[in-house]
Amino acid sequence: MRRAPIAVILACFLICSCTSRRNEEKPSTVANQPATSPAQGGTLVVMLGTGTPNPDPERSGPATAVIAGGQAYLVDCGPGVVRRAEAAWQRGSDELEMAGLTRLFVTHLHSDHTAGYADLILTPWVLGREQPLEVYGPPGIRSMTDHILAAYAEDIDIRLQGAQPQDEPGITVEVHEIAPGEIYRDDHVTVTAFSVPHGAWEHAFGFRFDTSDRSVVITGDTTPSDSVVEACSGCDVLVHEVYAKTGFDSRSPDWQAYHKASHTSGVELGEIAARARPKLLILYHQLMWGATEEELLAEIRQSFDGEVAFADDLDVY
Repeated sequence: MRRAPIAVILACFLICSCTSRRNEEKPSTVANQPATSPAQGGTLVVMLGTGTPNPDPERSGPATAVIAGGQAYLVDCGPGVVRRAEAAWQRGSDELEMAGLTRLFVTHLHSDHTAGYADLILTPWVLGREQPLEVYGPPGIRSMTDHILAAYAEDIDIRLQGAQPQDEPGITVEVHEIAPGEIYRDDHVTVTAFSVPHGAWEHAFGFRFDTSDRSVVITGDTTPSDSVVEACSGCDVLVHEVYAKTGFDSRSPDWQAYHKASHTSGVELGEIAARARPKLLILYHQLMWGATEEELLAEIRQSFDGEVAFADDLDVY
């Protein structure tokens, strides 16, 4: 086995020292703030990132975790996903501990939904993930994965061959390129993919998660779609993107044309929700352009009178 340079060994030692904290108690400042559940031990939806391509410091890129049976299932990996998962773990979502981040479902390959992918591949492995990362996403996700692993090949090699106690399975990525239909099943959840219309993207998906106690639908980016209505059909939770028409009206004509062809307004979402009938509608990826939360909710209320939540990062439902 070849030797790593002294500087690399020292850096690796420091990183390994940091990883030992994973076996320590959670920070006292947040250890007494457990995530609340609609039913003790039941399925949870954790909003890891509710943002858009706009670099809002308060909102990481789109990422949602469905937690069931002691396992976290991530949907999308926008920028900041790993640090938001760490924050959720510190707040009591034990399933989001770094070593447990082993399941990812990708709606589409827009950068704001995937810019945290390299971080999700690498950081949990450095911090002790021993299982492969299983990824389910549209055609193109395999190429993206291969290029990320190639870009970090030297880093990976040094960690494997140097002083760090790293194992190869944890850096392995098992990629599954998907089509509409059931794409995943284990003892805790069944995941069904459905196509959604999103601008020029040929392949964009939403996902429905069915567990023993809840049904959760996450749309990703989409214009108003019958496929969302059909996938939800009275589901427990519908997590849907949205833009405020009030703010949209202030945009230039070229941007209005783009957003109209790619996203869903509050007025349109109210109509979709009235047909889909979710028990809880969660708004994320909120494009506001100066509109207020109250103005957006008023748009939705024109057609939908059910429960609506305007999500922030780290909210738990």
